[in-house]
Amino acid sequence: MNRARLLSLQVLVAVLGLAVWHVLTTTPLLGDPRKMQFFFSTPFDVLARCARDLEGSEIWRHLAITLTETGLAFVIGAGGGILIGFWFARQELLAAVFAPYVKAINALPRVVLAPIFALWFGLGIWSKVALGVTLVFFIVFFNVYQGVKEVSPVILSNARMLGMNERQLMRHVYWPSALSWMFSSLHTSVGFALVGAVVGEYLGASAGLGYTIQQAEGVFDVTGVFSGMLILAVVVVLVDNLVTLLERRLLVWRPGQATETARR
Repeated sequence: MNRARLLSLQVLVAVLGLAVWHVLTTTPLLGDPRKMQFFFSTPFDVLARCARDLEGSEIWRHLAITLTETGLAFVIGAGGGILIGFWFARQELLAAVFAPYVKAINALPRVVLAPIFALWFGLGIWSKVALGVTLVFFIVFFNVYQGVKEVSPVILSNARMLGMNERQLMRHVYWPSALSWMFSSLHTSVGFALVGAVVGEYLGASAGLGYTIQQAEGVFDVTGVFSGMLILAVVVVLVDNLVTLLERRLLVWRPGQATETARR
C-alpha cells in the first residue's frame, strides 16, 4: 500500500476517534454532558492541556526521568533476553532443567514485585528500571529462544557440510533466524518498558509521568490524567518507529524487506 495513503487512513482513524469522543462528551446522547466530561473530559480540553504542559519546563523534566527509566529497562531487559535466549536455545540440557523455574517466574504478577523492588532499590529510578526489566526480559527471551529453535535442520546440515564452525553458524544461520522473532518482541517490549517505569512511578515516586498522572488522579483531574496518557502514547509511537527503522536496516537482506526498502 502507498505510504501516503496508509498515513491518511491512520490520520482518519484518529480524527474519527476524536470526533466520537467529542460528540459523546458534549451532547446528551449518553446522558448529561457535564457528567460525561467529569469522567472522560473532552478531546479539546485534553489537547489544550497537553499543549500547555509541553510549553512549560516541568513536564519535560518528568518526561526525561520516565524516558531514562524506560531506556535502561529496555536495554537491560532486551540485552539479557537476547543473550540468555541464545544460550538456552543452544544448551538443551540447561533449558530443560530451568524451564519450570523460568515459567514460574514469568507467571508472577509484576505489580506484586514493585513494592519489593522499592524496598531493595529505594524510590529512585532503579526500582522502576527493575520492574521494567522483568516485563521486557521474558518477552524477548521467549521469542529469541523460539527463533533459534526454529532453524531448519536441513539448513544446519547443509551449513555444516560446507564446513561452517560454530561461530559461523551463529553469524550466518542462528542470528538471521532469530532476528525476525527478536524484532517482533522488541516492538512489544518498548511499550512494556514504559509500562514498568510508569507503574513504578505511580506506586511510589516524586517525579516522572506516572507520578504526574497519579497526582492528577488524586484530585479527580481527569483532563490531566488523559493528557499524561496521551503524551505517553505519543512517546511509545515515536520510540517504536525508531525500532522499526533499526529493523529495516538490519533485516534488509529479507526479500520482502529489500523490496519495500527499494520502493521507499
